[in-house]
Amino acid sequence: MRYGKVVEGVFESRPNRFIAYVTVDGRRERVHVKNTGRCREILVPGARVILEESDSPGRSTRYDLIAAYKGSILINIDSQAPNKAFGEYISRSGMFGEGPRVQPECTHGDSRFDFYIESDGRRIFAEVKGVTLEDGGVCRFPDAPTERGLKHIRGLEACISEGYEAYAVFIVQMKGMTVFEPNYSTHREFGLELERAESMGVRVLVLDCTVAPDRMEVDGSLPHRYLHSFS
Repeated sequence: MRYGKVVEGVFESRPNRFIAYVTVDGRRERVHVKNTGRCREILVPGARVILEESDSPGRSTRYDLIAAYKGSILINIDSQAPNKAFGEYISRSGMFGEGPRVQPECTHGDSRFDFYIESDGRRIFAEVKGVTLEDGGVCRFPDAPTERGLKHIRGLEACISEGYEAYAVFIVQMKGMTVFEPNYSTHREFGLELERAESMGVRVLVLDCTVAPDRMEVDGSLPHRYLHSFS
């Protein structure tokens, strides 16, 4: 996935989930943040950030904040980017067969999943999560407790019991990571449920990405590991 016109700025503050103040070419800009999560480890005063200029007339903010540097690592924090990147990956990877039929945002039971895919007799539900938290080459999800994420994992388990294929997809929104782990210290129940889901047949897919100021594209996969073994 690619962005339009991007510029670099310096992060100042974030008064709420949706708005931040950024210095761009010496002027203070009020910008829209395309991620309602905390991002506390990333959006710190003085951080270099990447903004996409909007082409929508009449907007109250001129820019969207889409990425930030954590030291030398550029982290895409656009919450819409993982689904877009995975949607492109479905089409070109071949892992779901040739010419799969893809339905985004599909409701099944009491869950709403990011993708439903049909191909060559296969029926597949996939839930996508963006990974922006890192520590020394280890990337983790979630960065805050996520009851919604926990519900999604349990929903994928239900799909397996009904005869569907199910994927928990983690899109790593940065380059240079070596392994993925659930973030047990932040939400232990999510980590344990992910272990349980994989033991039941849910496929855990961690996808690595090339990340640049103007694009993010899946370019490989990463291993994942657990700190516990479900029994």
